[in-house]
Amino acid sequence: MKKRGFEVVSAFANDGINVPKRNTKQAAGYDFEAAKDIEIPSIWATGLKSGWTAMAALLQSNEKIEGIKPTLVPTGIKAYMQEDEYLQLANRSGNPMKKFLLLANGIGVIDADYYNNDDNEGHIMFQFINFGFATAHIKKGERIGQGIFLPFLKADNDEADGERVGGFGSTGH
Repeated sequence: MKKRGFEVVSAFANDGINVPKRNTKQAAGYDFEAAKDIEIPSIWATGLKSGWTAMAALLQSNEKIEGIKPTLVPTGIKAYMQEDEYLQLANRSGNPMKKFLLLANGIGVIDADYYNNDDNEGHIMFQFINFGFATAHIKKGERIGQGIFLPFLKADNDEADGERVGGFGSTGH
């Protein structure tokens, strides 16, 4: 019986995608790579006023700024795990300093039932915002983030009984 791990999604089966791996024996995270070349536009590209407004919103609230949205970076990877586990997606420590990239959602949470969902087969993507002044370029195979498998606990009288009906962002309203 498989406990937890990674597979390549069928849409990227012939694209030479590397399955995430840890690079040292004591590393907590599995390094994810970009599945293709992608550009992440600067939040400043829409103008100085919009850039300042976007930065203020990012730092203070969840306010949506028109014209400013995260860029989804595909990994070509899906993850399977036990029903009481999740995969936490985290930014690489060098991304903010070297490429001016922040994870738009702070961290990503990949639930066990995201695996092989009907919408996107469980394809894991990282969502970035570029707070630098220039467009950020990510090359296929470049490490973009890391994933850490973690257990979670349920509250007394937990009554969650819904079933996943979609892919990315499908459990929200």
